[in-house]
Order: sequence, then structure tokens, then C-alpha cells
Amino acid sequence: MSIDSSAGRAGGSLVRQAMQAVTGHIRSQSLRVGDTLPGEGHFASELGVSRAVMREAFGALAALNLIEVANGRKPRVAALDGSVMAASLDHAVSTAQVSVRQIWDVRRTLEVRTADLAAQFRTDDQAAWIVETAQAMSRAGDDLDETTAHDIAFHQAIAQASRNELFRQIVASFGPLMEVAVPTAWRTRETLAQRRAILDLHREIARAVQKADPTAARAAMEAHFDDTIGHLLADLGD
Repeated sequence: MSIDSSAGRAGGSLVRQAMQAVTGHIRSQSLRVGDTLPGEGHFASELGVSRAVMREAFGALAALNLIEVANGRKPRVAALDGSVMAASLDHAVSTAQVSVRQIWDVRRTLEVRTADLAAQFRTDDQAAWIVETAQAMSRAGDDLDETTAHDIAFHQAIAQASRNELFRQIVASFGPLMEVAVPTAWRTRETLAQRRAILDLHREIARAVQKADPTAARAAMEAHFDDTIGHLLADLGD
């Protein structure tokens, strides 16, 4: 196996091809998370490229959280990590490639489904934790930082209870955006009644999940997004 160095030396094409060779090796060998990979020297020899090319390829794969590299240790296959998606989402919003409305529309679709699945597949411990995070939001009072932390934990707990790892990672990737959006949404609810409505919806979702009622869980999550997020988008003028 070798890389065609004439395939365009500009633009880092050798590095890209080297990256593809490493990921191809992972697939062809049916490697799993934590399994070790051959080192830079092995791939450099097999592909007919310099160790510098492989070092750059390994570094890029590590930045994408596809492999783990550390001094003195063999590279390993990395676990799925939503932080890469989070960085991409943040970049897409900040450079106006996608709008806040589009982000929340995707969130609504995903989280209605995770609520449905969580009500079907949650364990008793997961249901108890979801209820607890909803109650913790109420106890936080006017502390926006604490409320935000509990709100993020609430949605991530529901995604985890869905028993779908991809949903969990995608919902986790929304975390950085929620750190901004949750306080903004909370500030749009100026009266005590409006703030209670937010908390009531979270508790309603939690109760539906605990009661293993997918229909009620979906309806409550839809109401949460239609109400709370609707006010957020209106405030942002998006």
C-alpha cells in the first residue's frame, strides 16, 4: 500500500490521504475503542511517505478525536466525542452559516424524540436523576448560572436515557450554545408566573419519563420548545 505523491502536493493532500489510510486501517481491522494502532513509522513505511507527514496526519486525527495519541504510548482508537460537533456548531453560528433558529429547530426535533425514547427505555435510576435535575432548577431560584447548569444536565440526562449514543453526543454538542441561550431565554420571562411555567414544563417532562409515558413526554417536550424557545427566538429577533 502506498500513497501517490503526484496526486497534488499542494494543500496537504498527502496528509489527507494518510489520514484516510489510518481510518481505513481501523475499519479493515475492525478495531474498537481503546484498541492500539501501529505507530507513525509503520504507516510511513507502508504508505511511502515521510514520518513528518504521518505525524501531521496523526495530529489531525487526534484533533478530530478519532484517535488518541500521547508521548510514550501507542496511538489508540478514540471514543465518540461530541466536542467536535460542538466546535463545528459554534463556528457555523458565529460565521452565519446557520441561524440560531435553525439550530433550535434541529434541537426541538431531536429532543422530542429523545424524550419519547427515554420514557420507553430509562432505568429507574435515570428517571430519578431526571426528576432530581428538574427539581434542582426550581431550587436554584434566581441564580442563572446554577439554573443553566441544571437545565443542560436535564436535557443531557434525557438523551442518555434514550439509550442512543448518537443522540446523547449530539445533545451534548449543544451544551456550549445552551450556556448562552438558557440565561437569555430565562431573561425573556420577566414575571414570576412566566418563570414558573418554564419550571413546570421541565417537571412535566420528568414526570412523563418517570411514568414511562412516551406520548406525554413528547407532548411536554414539544410544549417546552414551542413556549420557551419561541420567546427566545423572538427576543433574539432571529
